[in-house]
This record gives sequence, structure tokens and C-alpha cells, in this order.
Amino acid sequence: MVAKAHLRFVRISPRKVQIVCDLIRGKDVGTAMAILMQTPKAASEPLIKLLKSAVANAENNNGMDPSKLYVSEVFATPGPILKRMMPRAQGRAYRINKRTSHVTIAVAEKN
Repeated sequence: MVAKAHLRFVRISPRKVQIVCDLIRGKDVGTAMAILMQTPKAASEPLIKLLKSAVANAENNNGMDPSKLYVSEVFATPGPILKRMMPRAQGRAYRINKRTSHVTIAVAEKN
């Protein structure tokens, strides 16, 4: 059985989130939490909260044992882009894309 948690519209680029996702994919929950705590990336903090939420979902909704859980699936997909303008020389304007992400973590029990 799999328990999931979703984080939507987080204001960080999916490319940056995916780097941190790759660090914890397939690890057990305790190891993944330790890796996230020690990783100096902006995406680490929201992923810690999301991992805790997925573990809580597994324990409360599905009755799984938290000590046997591992990160079975984690991925980041692009969300909507906030488009902003930056004034440039001679009356021009350049577009600034402020990207957002949707992150999903799934945890499952080891056999």
C-alpha cells in the first residue's frame, strides 16, 4: 500500500526541486529526513514538511508502521508561471518568469 502527499504551487523552480528529490528517492524515511536536514538547498525545507505529511498520512489513514516506510516515489512537475516585466534600456521590457512547482511524495512499506 502507498500513502501520498502533495505540495502544490510552491514558489521554487521544478528544476531546483528535482535536484533534492533525486537525493531521497528510494531511501528509507529516517535516512531521507537526515539527508534533507543536512542539504543546504532552498527546496529542502518544503520537502521536509511534505515528507512528514506523507508519513503521517501513512500512519493515520492506512495504519502503516512508520519505521518500515521508504520513499517509493518523489517527483516535481511545473506549476503555473508568474510572468513579470523588468524595465530595460530605451523603453524596452524583458520578461521575468517566476516558476512554481507541484511536488508529490509517495511512501510505501518495505516487505
